[in-house]
Amino acid sequence: MQTVTSPDAPHGVRQVEIGPERDGQRIDNALMTLLKGVPKSMIYRILRTGQVRVNGKRAKPETRLAAGDMLRIPPVRTAEKVAEKGPPAGAVSSLVESIIFEDKHFIAIDKPTGVASHGGSGVSHGAIELLRAARPNEHVELVHRLDRDTSGVLVFAKTRAGLTGLQAAIRDNQVTKQYLCLMDGHPGKAKFSVNAPLLKSVLQGGERMVRVSDNGKPSLTFFQEMEHYPGARLMQATLGTGRTHQIRVHAAHIGHPLAGDPKYGNKEMNKAFKDLGLNRLFLHASHMSFELDGRSYSFSAPLPDDLKDFLDLLAVKGKKIRYLWERLQEEARTDLE
Repeated sequence: MQTVTSPDAPHGVRQVEIGPERDGQRIDNALMTLLKGVPKSMIYRILRTGQVRVNGKRAKPETRLAAGDMLRIPPVRTAEKVAEKGPPAGAVSSLVESIIFEDKHFIAIDKPTGVASHGGSGVSHGAIELLRAARPNEHVELVHRLDRDTSGVLVFAKTRAGLTGLQAAIRDNQVTKQYLCLMDGHPGKAKFSVNAPLLKSVLQGGERMVRVSDNGKPSLTFFQEMEHYPGARLMQATLGTGRTHQIRVHAAHIGHPLAGDPKYGNKEMNKAFKDLGLNRLFLHASHMSFELDGRSYSFSAPLPDDLKDFLDLLAVKGKKIRYLWERLQEEARTDLE
C-alpha cells in the first residue's frame, strides 16, 4: 500500500493505493486501521457523506476493497496521542532471529517463552509489535495466539488472503496443531483423548480462567506418550479444537496437570520441578500444518534448550519427583476411602 499525493487534491486529502494485504477487506474496517485515533462515528460520517471514494466513486461501509484500488481519504482530525517508546532493539533482533519460515503470505517464528503474542495487559510489546518494528514498511497481522509462557510455532500473515484463509482453516478445524508437554505422574494409557467442554470466564482482575463445564464449548484433545520420566511423562498433544488453555485444563481435568503450570497445576509438584530446574510452564507448540490454495504448509520448532536440559536432569535426578507423585496419589486414595 502506498500514499499518492495529487497536485489537484484539496489540502489534507490522501490518495491511497490498496495493496494485496487489504484485498477483499470492508472499507469501514480498513479505515479504522488507517485512521487510528479517529472515532468510529467520524469514520461512518465521512462514508455516509460521500467524502470517501474508491476509484472516484462514493463508497458505502460494506464496500470491499481490491488490490490496486485508489482510495480517497479526506482530512480528519485524530485524537492527540502521546508518542510511544519503541521496543528495545535487542528484542527486535531476537525476534527476527527466531523466524523459521517466510513467503509472500506468511511469516512463522519459533516464539521464545516469556514473549507475549501481542501487547496489552501490562505487556508493552509482544511478538506482533516486535515484528512490525522490524518490518516498518510491511503489513503484518497476527493469525493466532500462544500464551506468553508457551514457546514454539507462531504464524503471522503478510497478506489479506493469507490472514483470512488461515483463520478460516483454523475455524473449520483444517489445521493440525501439535504441542509437547510434560504431564505430572503416569497416565494409565499411552494414547488417549480428552473430550470435555470448556467454559471461559474472566476474573475481576482481568485474569482468564477456564474450567470443564457442561455449559462450555465442545473441546477435544488427543494425547500420546512420547517419553517416560520419573514421576512424569512427556506427551504430544494434538488439538481437535482450539479453545483457550485447552491442553492445560484437559490435562488437569484427568488428574495429570502440566509441569510448571501456575494456574492449573499442582503446587507441590511444581515446587519440586522448580527445585530441579524447571522455571516455566512445560508447553511447547512443536508443529503446525495446513493447506491453502493448493499449497501445503508445515512448520516445526524443536524443543528449546531449557526444556531439553530439564528433561536430562529429570531423567537422572527425578527420584524425589516420583516419590512425591506416589505420595500424592496415596493421599488422594485415602481421602476417597
